[in-house]
Amino acid sequence: MKIAVIGSNYVGLVVATCLANTGHDVVGVDIKPEIVAKLNRGESTIYEPGLSELLTTNLSNGRLLFTLDHYMAVARADICFLAVGTPSADDGSVNMSHLLTAAAQVAEAATAPLTVVIKSTVPVGTADRVRQIFAERCVHPAEIVSNPEFLKEGTAIADFQHPDRVVVGTNSDEAAEQMRELYAPFVRTGHPVLAMSNRSAELTKYAANALLATRISFMNEMANLADAYGVNIHDVRRGIGTDRRIGTSFLFSGVGYGGSCFPKDVSAISHMGQETGVSTQIVNAVTQVNADQKRKLGEKVLRYFSGDLTDRTIAVWGLAFKPKTDDMRDAPSRVLVEQLLAAGATVVVTDPVALDEAWHHFGDRVRYETSAMTAAVGADAVCLVTEWQPYRFPDFGALKVSMRTAALFDGRNIWDGAKRIAEGFDYFGMGTPSSDRG
Repeated sequence: MKIAVIGSNYVGLVVATCLANTGHDVVGVDIKPEIVAKLNRGESTIYEPGLSELLTTNLSNGRLLFTLDHYMAVARADICFLAVGTPSADDGSVNMSHLLTAAAQVAEAATAPLTVVIKSTVPVGTADRVRQIFAERCVHPAEIVSNPEFLKEGTAIADFQHPDRVVVGTNSDEAAEQMRELYAPFVRTGHPVLAMSNRSAELTKYAANALLATRISFMNEMANLADAYGVNIHDVRRGIGTDRRIGTSFLFSGVGYGGSCFPKDVSAISHMGQETGVSTQIVNAVTQVNADQKRKLGEKVLRYFSGDLTDRTIAVWGLAFKPKTDDMRDAPSRVLVEQLLAAGATVVVTDPVALDEAWHHFGDRVRYETSAMTAAVGADAVCLVTEWQPYRFPDFGALKVSMRTAALFDGRNIWDGAKRIAEGFDYFGMGTPSSDRG
């Protein structure tokens, strides 16, 4: 098939490269000349494991091209994906301006019947709005399909190529069959293509992310109770996670969630509730619990040092909101670093890939180190915020010797607290057995 993908940021770039990799002829469109030029040179504009290799391969074999010319891309396409950004507006609603502008441009550029696939995360009713745009601006028939993405940063390529399910919202049997054909290479192991209405597909995306965010916030509340009662949250997690009705996913306590999806999508559901007069008490509480949780690690540090971090040096290991990405949008590290700075600390930060991004948030207010062990030299505490693999098994003996005060604050519960305490550290986790202070 000939495919156009409007938008070459995170979702659009993954969609374009993965579809090209199955033999389709794909043209990606972006409005920024520097992004188009960089992508056509084979240089990925985002950090995502495996993406650069797919990009280079499919550019070299001629199945993938990037352009500023949406007329050219749309005119030749059988299917056009809309994958532009839909960020949060100030009131928590979804800013639809980019998506609706792109839809209008595609409608005017179409030269033949076209299937338009909304890949961006959009509020319920968006497909209806796009359908109206095409009715007003396009002289050719157009089928509007809702096809939400379920990509996790750090594993987006695998998620696209091996999906749990593909959700297709459409009122057209022909469009549904076209989407089944498009996704056939990715669902050969039996994972379903679920056809439903556009509105059902749109709400499915939000419901999925809100439920996962709810599990995280729930476990963080349980971890806080575990701290209060001296309970090991790991035991609780195993005790409930082995219940087949519950399962083990997203039951790890920590310092809260961040990134581009959960905060935005949970906020959007709250706004949809306000618009419709439907109570969203659970979703609203999830947001508040998460905001509070991001402050818990800093509060432990402040208690340990009696509220005064003057002349104290704190090393922060991990800045991205999760491993395998440089994304710091709504990252818990941002809250922690601001807490530490406000209390007078000298803050040293490190992350395998997010240091450049960190500069945009912290500037010269912190010190940057490429090595976790170097960041900890002379530190009074190490705060683990992002569970990157290299941070799981540092040389704790060398770490203890290098630090001025041997205090570890484990915001992801990746270290064995009992062992660290036996080695002479003061250790503090999130709902795990810890030292006396903190």
